[in-house]
Amino acid sequence: MNKSETIGKLAEALSKAQGAMKPAIKDSDNPYYKSKYADLSSVWEAIREPLSANGLSVSQLLESTENGEKITLTTILMHSSGEWLMSSITAKPAKEDAQAIGSLTSYLRRYALSAIIGGYADDDDAEADRIARQEKSPEP
Repeated sequence: MNKSETIGKLAEALSKAQGAMKPAIKDSDNPYYKSKYADLSSVWEAIREPLSANGLSVSQLLESTENGEKITLTTILMHSSGEWLMSSITAKPAKEDAQAIGSLTSYLRRYALSAIIGGYADDDDAEADRIARQEKSPEP
């Protein structure tokens, strides 16, 4: 991770934004694992307003490395003061075709974005479990 010389204003703004953030909704199906996940659009929907209301923005940049065999995604969290945080991740697509590269890119963007802002997805499995337990327990 890299950062600007100071991050005090960014940290304060991110703290306020996190207080206003709602979890991303798991609205996409993963047929391979028979589960649901929050796609990139869902993550952005959950964080866009709290970030912008607090002078924060995010940029994600892609680079191809090692003769195009790997992809590096750099995520930059910026504050209107000029302070910033930056993190990069490199991964290799499962295959060398556009579909695999697009899938990996979307996956990396979603996880890197959530990580740098401290976001999370709504845990619908835990919520369902909590509701089921409430229904089984007698009322006080």
